[in-house]
Amino acid sequence: MKVSRVAQMRSLDRYAIEKLAIPEEILMENAGEASYFVIMDKFGVAYKKFVIICGIGNNGGDGFVIARKIHSNRGDVKVFILGDVNKYKGAAKKNFDIISGLQIEIRHVESVDSIKSDVLHCDAIVDAIFGTGLTRNVEGLYRDVIRLINKSRKKVFSVDIPSGINGDTGEIMGAAVTADYTVTFGLPKIGNMLFPGYEHCGKLYVSHISFPPSLYNKDSIKIGINDYIKLPPKDRIAHKGDFGDVLFIAGASSYFGAPYYSALSFLKAGGGYSRLAAPISVTPFIANKGSEIVFIPQKETDSGSISLENRDALFELSEKMDMVVLGPGLSLNEETQQLTRELAKKIEKPLLIDGDGLTAVSKDLDTLKQRMAPTLLTPHMGEMSRITKMSVGDLDKNKIDILQSTAKDLNSIIVLKGAHSLIGYPDEKVYINMSGNPGMASAGSGDVLTGTIAAMFGLGLSIEDAVRKGVFIHGFSGDLAAKDLGEDGITAQDILDYLPLAMKMDREGLDETVTDAYQGVRVV
Repeated sequence: MKVSRVAQMRSLDRYAIEKLAIPEEILMENAGEASYFVIMDKFGVAYKKFVIICGIGNNGGDGFVIARKIHSNRGDVKVFILGDVNKYKGAAKKNFDIISGLQIEIRHVESVDSIKSDVLHCDAIVDAIFGTGLTRNVEGLYRDVIRLINKSRKKVFSVDIPSGINGDTGEIMGAAVTADYTVTFGLPKIGNMLFPGYEHCGKLYVSHISFPPSLYNKDSIKIGINDYIKLPPKDRIAHKGDFGDVLFIAGASSYFGAPYYSALSFLKAGGGYSRLAAPISVTPFIANKGSEIVFIPQKETDSGSISLENRDALFELSEKMDMVVLGPGLSLNEETQQLTRELAKKIEKPLLIDGDGLTAVSKDLDTLKQRMAPTLLTPHMGEMSRITKMSVGDLDKNKIDILQSTAKDLNSIIVLKGAHSLIGYPDEKVYINMSGNPGMASAGSGDVLTGTIAAMFGLGLSIEDAVRKGVFIHGFSGDLAAKDLGEDGITAQDILDYLPLAMKMDREGLDETVTDAYQGVRVV
C-alpha cells in the first residue's frame, strides 16, 4: 500500500473534487462513516456515552458526521468545539449546521475544567481536533485538552491522525493524543506509519473514501509499505552454487561476532556458499562456532585488522562472486579503512557495505558515486549521520526526505535501520518495513541483516527485491524469537537461529493475521 505526504493527500482531495466531480461533502461523509464503522465494530454505540472534541477545520467536520451517526443509532453524544465556530467553511460548516438542528449538545470549550466532568464520565472519546495539517507545537488550551484525553483512560478514537502528531514525520508536536484506534483517509500518511506517530495511532485503519485505485496508486506517490514479496521456488536438483556465492570481508582482533553473524546468517537464511575473509588470528575462533563457513585468512595489521596487502587478492576473488559484503567488524584502523575505500571503488559486483565499512566510505562519498554495479548501504542513524554530515536529531525530524536525496545522490540502495526500517532507492522510492520489535536493538542484529539480504539475492530475487525481502525476513525472525522468548534478552544469535523457521513459514504462506499485522494498516 502507498503512503502519502500531507501535501500529496491534499492534492488527491482536490483532484477528486475538481476532476472526478466527487463533492467535498461526499468525501467528508465517507470519512465520518468509516470512522463510525470502526467505532461501532470495535466498541459499540447504542446507549453509550461519547464525547467528540472538534477543531475548526475539516477534521472537526469529520467529527460532526460521526456525531450525527452516533446520535442516529441511539448513542449519547456531546460535541465540544475548540476554536471559533465562525471559521467553519464548506463541508465542515454544512455538517456543523446539520448537527446544530439535532438534539445533540454542542458546547464551546472555554477551559479544560469546563469539559473535565464530561470526559471523565463518558465511555469513549473521539479526537477530531487537528488532523494532519498541524505545523507548530501544541500549546495552551489545546495542550491541556490533549493531556486530559490521555489521562482519562477512556477508549479513544482519532480521526485521520492522533492530534499533535506531525503528518509528515510522525513526531510529537509538543503534546499528542494516544489513541486506541485511528482511522485515516485516502491513504495512510507518513506520520501514521513512523514512530512515535505509529505507536500513538493504536490500531490503524484506512478508508479510501471512494477514491478510485488509479488515484491512490499513482506513480508519483513514491512511499509505500514493504508488502509481501514471494520467494523464488527452489530447484530440486540445485547445488550450493545455485543459491549464491558471497564473499564477506569482515572482522578484526576485537570483533569476532560481526563476521560470524553476517557470514552464517547468509547460510541460515538459505544462501548457498559463504566465504569469509577475516584476519588470520581470528579465523580459528570463528571457525569453532561457524564451521559451515569457508574461510579465507587474511594478512593483518599490527592492531589485528585486515591489511592493505590483501587488496589485490581480495579484488581478484571478488570477480568470481555473486555479491560482496564489506565492513562488519572491520575496525577503524586507518590502513583497513583505506583498504575498504579502495575495494569499494574497484569491486564490480553488487556490494553491500555495513558497519565500519560505512565509516570508511563516508570520508570519500565519490567512491560510491563512481560505482557502476549496485551498491547497498545499511546504516543505523549514527552511521547515516556520518554519511550525510547531519546530526541525528535533524535526521530524525526528516528521515524520508533525507533518505530519498541521499540514495539518489549516492546512486545506492539504503536501508536506514531502526524501528520501522526505511528502504530507499535511487529513484526516490521508499518502503517502510513493519516487521521487527524493540528486542532486536542489540549488538550483532545488523550483521544478521546483512547476511539475510545477501541470502535473498542468492536465492534469485532481483537486487531491489532482495533488500526488501531481507529486511522483512530479518524482522520476522526477530518477531518469532520474541514470541517464544520475550523481547528482553533477544540476541543476534536468537535472530540467526530463527531464520530457518522464518523462511519455512514464509514459503508455506503467511496466514492472514500475520500479513495483516505486517501491513500495518487495515482497510475499511
